[in-house]
Amino acid sequence: MKNNLYLKQKKGLVFLLLSQFILAAFFISCDEESKEESIAYDPSKPVEITGFIPKAGGMGQRLVIYGNNFGNDPSIVHVFIGGVEAKVIGVNAKGIYCLVPGKAYEGTIEIRIGNDHDSSIAFSSEKFEYQRKMVVSTLCGYEDERGNFETKDGPFSDCGGFSNPSWLIFDPKDPNMLYMAQDGGDVRLLNFKDSMVTTPITRGMGNWERIRTIDFTTDGEYMILSNDQWNENGISTSILSRKNNFKDPQVLTSYRACNGASIHPVNGEMYFNSYEKGQFFRFDMNKYFTEGLGVKNFEELFKIQDNDWEFNIRIHPTGNYAYIVVINRHYILRTDYNWGTKRFMQPYVICGEPGAEGWQDGVGTNARLRNPYQGVFVKNPEYAGKEDEYDFYFTEQHNHDIRILTPEGKVTTYAGRGSSSVNPNPYGYIDGDLRLEARFDQPKGLAYDEANHIFYVGDAENRRIRKISLEE
Repeated sequence: MKNNLYLKQKKGLVFLLLSQFILAAFFISCDEESKEESIAYDPSKPVEITGFIPKAGGMGQRLVIYGNNFGNDPSIVHVFIGGVEAKVIGVNAKGIYCLVPGKAYEGTIEIRIGNDHDSSIAFSSEKFEYQRKMVVSTLCGYEDERGNFETKDGPFSDCGGFSNPSWLIFDPKDPNMLYMAQDGGDVRLLNFKDSMVTTPITRGMGNWERIRTIDFTTDGEYMILSNDQWNENGISTSILSRKNNFKDPQVLTSYRACNGASIHPVNGEMYFNSYEKGQFFRFDMNKYFTEGLGVKNFEELFKIQDNDWEFNIRIHPTGNYAYIVVINRHYILRTDYNWGTKRFMQPYVICGEPGAEGWQDGVGTNARLRNPYQGVFVKNPEYAGKEDEYDFYFTEQHNHDIRILTPEGKVTTYAGRGSSSVNPNPYGYIDGDLRLEARFDQPKGLAYDEANHIFYVGDAENRRIRKISLEE
């Protein structure tokens, strides 16, 4: 499915502005004609619908319905759109202000005024054009009201909760298989063929302390796990083979405090880091397979700052550059790839500012981030023919949202941090409209199913896997 996320956002903004204008006009009309429009509903007269505005929109769209004899008591006014009841916000004799419900696909507008046994019913001669939009839902996972959960394998409907689902990646050879690294725990597998969750890789299999990231070699035959432990001679990365069902972990590189490892999608070399001094390392996978490089045969390319910089590396699908997501310093660097030397070069800040945490959309260092975590590159049809056709979507652990980074360095908020009218906290567990309703609690893992245009989010403190897709 070819979708334009950017265009959808622009349309959403237009609808929002239009709705605010409609709402203002509605209440101004109420003031100007207060005497006439404060008249109560008269059951002896017919209820009429003469029009509505806007003519199209999706779930949560503000809608004003015009007509006659609506009365002034919202408690007896019921609006149905496509057979689904809408939330009535305000009413007067000639107008009803309501919110379009979800899944109102058929679009017929129906008004019922009065009680169930003695009500007047009116239908609009014109249908509302319902437009499906991207919403947040829950795929699987659970915790009770006290935050307790059970970790177990099973169907999506009964798989318990997830402990720190911090990294998500699809199997490049089977898009129905979504692997999940649980920071400090095991590797889980979400199988979309049979809607089952299993645990194919346990932490004890490779003597790992903290499995941080998962990646695959360019041919998809090997899985790469990064491991975070404070031991200079410990395991920083491991390699597992598909031919042995990823049950044969071998140490690939050895160093301390690795936060992430990523394979170059074209040339195949591996890049990984150390939290110790912010080192950025290169390991030649081609020589590993042909010459049997040892666990210490890697080179340091650069340091990104100083001690204790926690980061992971996300390489662009073309291999032309990579983003270095600096988790605990709240910014993202870009490093360009030198095709001649087959190495990444000294990085520079693309968005955020080192050490300056916050939540602010903006361009470059004017944007404010807070604990950005996993990101994915998503092709944007609006960029067709441009040098870079991808946006970068990333989770933010402590801003409780999903952000978008454009190739030009512009940061906007895509999902999460639902309306403050619900409560003042930006975090929580609410499904629904991307910005008006949806809330996450420290999201970390993020994967994108390009064929079906679906995002999957490891919602860490909610112990769930959330889903962002067109409403069903």
